[in-house]
Amino acid sequence: MLHLPELHERPVEDCGEGKFITSSTRMDFPATQPKPAADGKIIYYPPGVKEITDKITNDEVVKRLKMVVKTFMDMDQDSEDEKQQYLPLALHLASEFFLRNPNKDVRLLVACCLADIFRIYAPEAPYTSHDKLKDIFLFITRQLKGLEDTKSPQFNRYFYLLENLAWVKSYNICFELEDCNEIFIQLFRTLFSVINNSHNQKVQMHMLDLMSSIIMEGDGVTQELLDSILINLIPAHKNLNKQAFDLAKVLLKRTVQTIEPCIANFFNQVLVLGKSSVSDLSEHVFDLIQELFAIDPHLLLSVMPQLEFKLKSNDGEERLAVVRLLAKLFGSKDSDLATQNRPLWQCFLGRFNDIHVPVRLESVKFASHCLMNHPDLAKDLTEYLKVRSHDPEEAIRHDVIVTIITAGKRDLSLVNDQLLGFVRERTLDKRWRVRKEAMMGLAQLYKKYCLHAEAGKDAAEKVSWIKDKLLHIYYQNSIDDKLLVEKIFAQYLVPHNLETEERMKCLYYLYASLDPNAVKALNEMWKCQNMLRSHVRELLDLHKQPTSEANSAAMFGKLMTIAKNLPDPGKAQDFVKKFNQVLGDDEKLRSQLELLISPTCSCKQADVCVREIARKLANPKQPTNPFLEMVKFLLERIAPVHIDSEAISALVKLMNKSIEGTADDEEEGVSPDTAIRAGLELLKVLSFTHPTSFHSAETYESLLQCLRMEDDKVAEAAIQIFRNTGHKIETDLPQIRSTLIPILHQKAKRGTPHQAKQAVHCIHAIFSNKEVQLAQIFEPLSRSLNADVPEQLITPLVSLGHISMLAPDQFASPMKSVVANFIVKDLLMNDRSTGEKNGKLWSPDEEVSPEVLAKVQAIKLLVRWLLGMKNNQSKSANSTLRLLSAMLVSEGDLTEQKRISKSDMSRLRLAAGSAIMKLAQEPCYHEIITPEQFQLCALVINDECYQVRQIFAQKLHKALVKLLLPLEYMAIFALCAKDPVKERRAHARQCLLKNISIRREYIKQNPMANEKLLSLLPEYVVPYMIHLLAHDPDFTKPQDVDQLRDVKECLWFMLEVLMTKNENNSHAFMKKMAENIKLTRDAQSPDEPKANEKLYTVCDVALCVINSKSALCNADSPKDPVLPTKFFTQPEKDFCNDRNYISEETRVLLLTGKPKPTAVLGTVNKPLSATGRRPYIRTTGSETGSNISVNSELSSSAGNRSREQSSDISETGVSENDENPVRIISVTPAKTEPVKKEINSEQATQGNSTERGKKRTATASGTENIHQKPEEKNVDETGPSLAAKTRRGRPSKPEPQGTTAKNEETNKPPVRGRKRAAVSQESPGSIEAGNAKAPKQQDTAKKPAAAQRQIDLQRSQVLGSDGDSLLEIDSSPEYSQNAMDLFKACGSSQEDTEDTELAEGGFLKV
Repeated sequence: MLHLPELHERPVEDCGEGKFITSSTRMDFPATQPKPAADGKIIYYPPGVKEITDKITNDEVVKRLKMVVKTFMDMDQDSEDEKQQYLPLALHLASEFFLRNPNKDVRLLVACCLADIFRIYAPEAPYTSHDKLKDIFLFITRQLKGLEDTKSPQFNRYFYLLENLAWVKSYNICFELEDCNEIFIQLFRTLFSVINNSHNQKVQMHMLDLMSSIIMEGDGVTQELLDSILINLIPAHKNLNKQAFDLAKVLLKRTVQTIEPCIANFFNQVLVLGKSSVSDLSEHVFDLIQELFAIDPHLLLSVMPQLEFKLKSNDGEERLAVVRLLAKLFGSKDSDLATQNRPLWQCFLGRFNDIHVPVRLESVKFASHCLMNHPDLAKDLTEYLKVRSHDPEEAIRHDVIVTIITAGKRDLSLVNDQLLGFVRERTLDKRWRVRKEAMMGLAQLYKKYCLHAEAGKDAAEKVSWIKDKLLHIYYQNSIDDKLLVEKIFAQYLVPHNLETEERMKCLYYLYASLDPNAVKALNEMWKCQNMLRSHVRELLDLHKQPTSEANSAAMFGKLMTIAKNLPDPGKAQDFVKKFNQVLGDDEKLRSQLELLISPTCSCKQADVCVREIARKLANPKQPTNPFLEMVKFLLERIAPVHIDSEAISALVKLMNKSIEGTADDEEEGVSPDTAIRAGLELLKVLSFTHPTSFHSAETYESLLQCLRMEDDKVAEAAIQIFRNTGHKIETDLPQIRSTLIPILHQKAKRGTPHQAKQAVHCIHAIFSNKEVQLAQIFEPLSRSLNADVPEQLITPLVSLGHISMLAPDQFASPMKSVVANFIVKDLLMNDRSTGEKNGKLWSPDEEVSPEVLAKVQAIKLLVRWLLGMKNNQSKSANSTLRLLSAMLVSEGDLTEQKRISKSDMSRLRLAAGSAIMKLAQEPCYHEIITPEQFQLCALVINDECYQVRQIFAQKLHKALVKLLLPLEYMAIFALCAKDPVKERRAHARQCLLKNISIRREYIKQNPMANEKLLSLLPEYVVPYMIHLLAHDPDFTKPQDVDQLRDVKECLWFMLEVLMTKNENNSHAFMKKMAENIKLTRDAQSPDEPKANEKLYTVCDVALCVINSKSALCNADSPKDPVLPTKFFTQPEKDFCNDRNYISEETRVLLLTGKPKPTAVLGTVNKPLSATGRRPYIRTTGSETGSNISVNSELSSSAGNRSREQSSDISETGVSENDENPVRIISVTPAKTEPVKKEINSEQATQGNSTERGKKRTATASGTENIHQKPEEKNVDETGPSLAAKTRRGRPSKPEPQGTTAKNEETNKPPVRGRKRAAVSQESPGSIEAGNAKAPKQQDTAKKPAAAQRQIDLQRSQVLGSDGDSLLEIDSSPEYSQNAMDLFKACGSSQEDTEDTELAEGGFLKV
């Protein structure tokens, strides 16, 4: 007999006779009379219960059934007599009358009776018919629906029914039935449908007990029954009935061991066998897997391998669904699936490289959650995210950034440096959307972890590079990038909504911690904003003038300029025109705009003005107003949101605290000295853009304090601030004036050269009696000049030069005697000291002798004196130009006494070349510079010293980009094709691109420029280039193929940039110019046949190049070109020149670019290291040994790989500073040819080793500036000496008497050209190996993989997709300093130029 535990507390029932019976009350009524049943058996009813038939009313049936229920409730399994007595009643209650009774109360009471009957008669039910059992359990199941309404009066009885069934496990009887599954399915569906949030925990527990017993004690779970459980996990059902989901969830957890095989079978049928018909839930398998995994991963032990199979499906959509599923499984917070199932994890990671774009996209999106929830998996994800950060699809690259930034914003420790590096790379992406996301993401990280320091100093240090990187992006050409950087600066780097003191503190320490290139970018940003403000101010001024055609033209040009500074300049033009019309019609709007750009406008006023103007232009009916958005862009750029008088005062106070030592400098990560210097530099920059904000006694007192400091840079910056801002000091602040004057006098006389320059300019700018002040400086300095004490000469020479330039009327005449008697005769024409013969071609500034520094300043003084006079009435300019030319011809040794060192000679050559170029910027002096002097100046860009070439090119570009130099000087860049250093050639090409684009843009924006096309149109550089190359000292034999190849490379170096676009049929125009030149003569040597032949030959090479590179050059030229008469004669009427000066064979050789064979002398050279320079290398002048191989590395295709930033010492153990650091091997002439042959054959095996345009040769790293002295031996011992040429660009000159015998002895002919190393008298084969030439590679694409990476100015990642980085100049600190030459040249430097106004730097002057 089955003994059951006590059931739930029994309900109290009304017996209908005024008494209540509970489950514990014994019935003491006399038994009623038995009634015969339909089958003849006698039915015994409980005492007091009359017969229950269909003859009585429903109410009476209910009344009698309640007493029956109480009777069965009170019975237990041990009551054998009662069980036997009431057996017919139990059978009667299962009759159709009761089971199909329409009254629900009757059905409920009968169900309760039946449940108790199953309890009492357990384990054997009194019903033997399977059909009857099925009907009974289906009947009971239907009654359980009453559980749904907990507020029903009958709910307790429904609960009793459920409780009874659960405790007794009555449904287990159904296992014996064939179609028991129908009953179970109906039961499960009923329970899941009735469960709701009003049920207490007991109801849920009884339901769970009831269902779990069926699952765990049965033979298995059918698919339909499993569906009845799983359907509650589907999101749609889950959202409808959360309690049913929770019930299914707990049920599955409780029965995991039993139900797991059934689940596995279901997923196997659907996933592997593809039998979707097995269940209606087949289409929800992935949702089910996700929910089941969240419930208990053990439910899917056998399913996970099936998912790995699905990940490799051929159907992309199917892979996508699996990836979405697994992304949720791997990424969920408590999941350890990746560690538990490594094969599946690795297979999933492989989907990052899926061919299907949505799959890759989904994989990338998953990474964000994974990084946040499972930092331990970051290492696995990093490599895959790296590949996807270069994905061809823009959306994927974008989402990689979002993934990393989202994780980083949650916790910076979740993303490693490599992941942040991917975001950094994408700031140079081709697509604006990707670049913007990367930049904004980095800005948000910087603000959170650096500005707000939310994660401590370590986190701030980890992302400290962001500020520099973001500002570097300002170097991009795109206006969108520039505007975004400005927005980021105003919102994230230095939030403009901070209070003034906090905002300036943020700016102060930001500026102190930026790298040099970021500082330049920030300065450039302020300069551009200031220039835009000035354009708007000029536009408003035009509105005040009366209407005229000239005024309209000027206004149109100004509008076009403003539009170029806004996004999408094409659309911006229309909006700017519309805005201009509104300004013309609305005077109040104009007054608001004038206040906004006023120098006295405060930051708070600017905010009010911007909002007021935006309010006036807003259109409520147009929610998206592109016109208003464009105007907002303009207002944001010109509004002074950071700097006003209050801000300058706050900055000055911060600097004072740093000076006093009371600031938080160390806490902010900068030293006090760095903070002070950076603070002064910051104030200096702001003094250009916001000079009015400085005008206060407090500010000037602080600056005076800085003037007294020992730091030279600080004092220099302070003087420059006075110069820029002190225009009202004399009238408004007399006390400051009286203190400032003696300090400026002292700095002009005894300060550093830079201080002296700024002091003189400051006096000239801010004092009304400047003539008196300058005279008080000029007179004592001019009297005290003493060439015997050169270290005391430098500052006086600087001051005198600037005084004579600023006040020429007063000091030009006195200066003439100083120049004649002291500068030239006493200083420049005398060498008082002997230079150090260390063999180096360049020395650091601190190692240059005071005498040479004085001579350099003397040359600058001459130039400044002439620039001040601006006339050549006294012929002083002619004399100066002859002096400078002589210095170039003499290689920098003007006295020719051989007492000056090679490095000092390099300094003087640079000074002389720069001086000629500076004088050429003044029209009156440009006219008197002869072609020969121009050519000497041009050849400085091919100097043997790397630094001379580098600095000269920077100065040349700086003057050209401001349109200060005549167009002919742009032709000098063509000679850069011969530079052996790749960075120098790349820099020259960038300079050409910049210059040409500026000139073309200037012509477009200025209608009046058409009258000056000869000096502005870039194509007009061609005749100057042709003439310059015809007079190249290296071009001596017009028919020599190697020399012609050099000429062709120089021509193409320029023409390649010019021919990028065929604007206005420019290709035909350039061809016409070259053809016209052949109809003229060389004005420099009109009667010299060889000179004219060389000129025509260069023309033919140019025509050959133009014809081969352009199919459009044969069109008619739009106009007849004008040739410069200074270089070409007027064409003669009867002169016809149809001769071809280069043969057809030569043309083929030039166009195919076959490398010329390299003649090599036997020499062994151990390369020295240096930081990425490959300079000119001088060789013997013999024709057979003109190109000397330095070593096998350099003669191979890896000759361009000396860009490493290391300074390893070569195996010889010598450094760049050592004299004669290479071994020199004497080779007799008889052995020269075999050695040559052997090495050339070796080179031939290494592929094409001649680079485009690089006929100069390169030494190993570090030997570029080593000048070797060959060992002196008797020439007769080894044979005749080889002829040597003079240094490039310095024509031969009469030798002093003391050297005549030596010249005769060594057979040195006075040949004009680049200087070759003189061969020792004893050893014709010995060479200056440190400066030997190495062949160049012609085809860089054929470089071997082993070649080291060459850093170029144009840095891109080759992906063959839109994932490529922009071809941009990257200014990040880790890149070589040499790669930043272009920035230095293009940037607005405020030092060492006579026109140092920040507001003017980098802008056009004609």
